[in-house]
Amino acid sequence: MERFCDELRWERERREVSIETICEVTKISSRHVRALEAGEYEQLPGGVFRKGIVRSYLRVLELDEVPWIERFEASLRESGATAESGDEDWAEFAENVRRNRGSAESGTRLRWMGVTVMVVTLVVLGWAVWKFALHARLFQ
Repeated sequence: MERFCDELRWERERREVSIETICEVTKISSRHVRALEAGEYEQLPGGVFRKGIVRSYLRVLELDEVPWIERFEASLRESGATAESGDEDWAEFAENVRRNRGSAESGTRLRWMGVTVMVVTLVVLGWAVWKFALHARLFQ
């Protein structure tokens, strides 16, 4: 059985799609496309990004994603560049997002309090101008 990366490259060449075309359509760097085709999975970003690169590549070639992704994951396990390290990266990324969202929510609350104070101030100021300036002129 051929290696996943060799079959992937063979499919691209059979369809006469250049690496540059894949890079242009997917916005994936040529370095990552070449690493994927060479089976150098450790050169690819980890976690969901790695799988996203493969999915984008497959879409350009119009290949069925499900069996190719399964084969990619099997090839990844065989190569020793397991998805586990990518999962740790993903978990760390998710934790950072959670932490940042918590601080963003408190910033949003403060922003809305500031907007409310400003609106109340404008209403009070408008009422004062009407009451003491305009209303006084009307009834003189």
